[in-house]
Amino acid sequence: MASLLTSVGAARGGTAQASVAGVGRPALNGIIDIGSNSVRLVVYEGLTRIPAMLFNEKVMAGLGRGLASNGRLGRGAMDTAVTALKRFAALADAMGVTQLRTVATAAVREAANADQFIARVAAETGLLIETIDGETEARGAAFGVIAGIPDADGIVGDLGGGSLELIRVARGEMHERISLPIGSLRLDAVRKRDRRALAPFIKKSLDKVGWAAVGKGLPFYMVGGSWRALAQVHIHQSGHPLPIVHQYEMPREAPASLVRSLTQIGLGTLRQVPNISTSRLPSLPGAAMLLAATVKKLGSSSVIASGFGLREGLLFGQLPPDVQKLDPLIVAARQEGVRQGRFPEHGDMLFDWMDALFGGSESAADRRLRLAACLLSDIAWRAHPDFRAERGVDVALHGNWVAVTAAERAALAQALHYCFGGSGSAPVLALLAQLATPAQLARARAWGLALRLGQRLTGGTATALTASRLGRDGNDVVLRIDSRHAALFGDAVLRRLKLLGNAMALEPRVLMA
Repeated sequence: MASLLTSVGAARGGTAQASVAGVGRPALNGIIDIGSNSVRLVVYEGLTRIPAMLFNEKVMAGLGRGLASNGRLGRGAMDTAVTALKRFAALADAMGVTQLRTVATAAVREAANADQFIARVAAETGLLIETIDGETEARGAAFGVIAGIPDADGIVGDLGGGSLELIRVARGEMHERISLPIGSLRLDAVRKRDRRALAPFIKKSLDKVGWAAVGKGLPFYMVGGSWRALAQVHIHQSGHPLPIVHQYEMPREAPASLVRSLTQIGLGTLRQVPNISTSRLPSLPGAAMLLAATVKKLGSSSVIASGFGLREGLLFGQLPPDVQKLDPLIVAARQEGVRQGRFPEHGDMLFDWMDALFGGSESAADRRLRLAACLLSDIAWRAHPDFRAERGVDVALHGNWVAVTAAERAALAQALHYCFGGSGSAPVLALLAQLATPAQLARARAWGLALRLGQRLTGGTATALTASRLGRDGNDVVLRIDSRHAALFGDAVLRRLKLLGNAMALEPRVLMA
C-alpha cells in the first residue's frame, strides 16, 4: 500500500500515471475541479469509455465572489477551499487513487492573488494546481457533452461561476468557441447592485459572439450546476415523470418562461424542488436570464441539459480515438450485463438470433436500442421471481445511462418488463406511456417477448441459440430449429412463441429443418 500512496503523490501534478501492480481492479482516476463557485473531487474507476464514478463530493467555496469587486480571491473563500482540498487529498490517498489531476478555471485564472493561493495549496495539501486557460476549458466542456451525447450537433454552453464558454460541436469535434466573463457569480453580483443593469450586461457580453448565426435552428446543450438546476426546476414545474437531468430537453420558449416564474416564486418554494443545492438558489434568476438571452441570440431549436461537462471531458480527451468512438450506452449495457447476468455472451447472441424478425425494418436507433435490451436481458435473475419485471424497469428507467433519451429509457423499460414476465396491466406501463409513443412501446414489447422466448428455448445454453433462428415469413412469426435439436422444443416454448405472435399480429409457426 505504501508504494500505491507514493504513486498518488507523484501524480498530483496532473500528468503522471501509475499502474496498480498486484491489485485486481482498474486504476482509480481522480479529478479535483476548483471552480469559481465550487470545489469538487470526483473519483472514477479506470480510464474507459464510461468509467464508473466511485466518489463525488463538492464544497461551495465561492472563490469567484470577490473578483467582481476587487479582482482578488477572498480570504474566507480561500480558507474554505484549502480545507476542502486537504480533505480531498487525504481521501485520494486513502482510496489509492493512482492519477489525481487538480485543475482550476476562471476564478484562479483571473485573480490577482492566484499565485498566493496556488502556493498555499501546494504547501498545505501537496496538490499542484493546473490552471487551465479558456481554450482548454472550452474543449473540456465540448468533449464532456460529446462523451455523454455522441451525436450532439449544436452549441454547447458551459456556465461556471466566473465565465461562460460557448462552443460549436458537430460530428464529435469542437469548432467555433469563445469564453465570456459572465459566470453565475458575476451575474448575481450585477443583479444585486442593479436589477436593471443585468439585461444590458448580458447583451454586451453576447454581442461578442461573432459566429452566433451558426447556432440557428440547432439545439443548445447547457452545462453547469446553475443551468442543471434550472432543468430540475422545469422538470418539477412541468410534472415530467422522469426526473433525470441528463439529456432532458426543454422547448426553446422554456428559458423565458423560467425567467418569469423565478420572479414570482420565493426561495421557500424553490427549496421544494428535489436535488437542488440551497447555495445555488440565489444564482438561478441571473442564470435563467442569461440562458433565455443566449437561446434567443443563437436562435436555438431547443435546450438540452448535459450531466457531463469539464471533468468528463478531460477524461474523454485522454482516450484513444477508437475508444472515443464507442457507443457509451452499449458499452455500459454490456458492462452491466456482465456484472449482473449469468450468461454474458448471450446478449449479443440473442440479438443475432432474432435479427431476421426485426432487423429488416429497423432504424439504426431502434437497432441500437434493441441491442441494449438484449445485453440487459439477464440482469434480474437474482431478484425474487415476482419482482424481476420491476427490477428490469428500474434499471432501464433509472440506470446511470448516457446517450439515451427519456423515450428510449421507456422503450428499454418496456422491453425488460415483458422479458421478465411483467403483466400487461401493470401500473408502470401508464408511466411508460407518458414517455414514449405507442409505436415505440409496441416495438419494445415485441423485443421483450422475443427475449423471453429465447431464454426459455435455450435455458442459457449457446447450443440452442446457434441451432435455431427467429424470423418472419409473410404473416407468420417463424421459429426455425435444427432437427438435430428438436428436443429443445416443448409446450413452454410454444406458449411464448404464441404470445410473441399475438403481440405482433402474426401467426406462430415452428419449422424443423
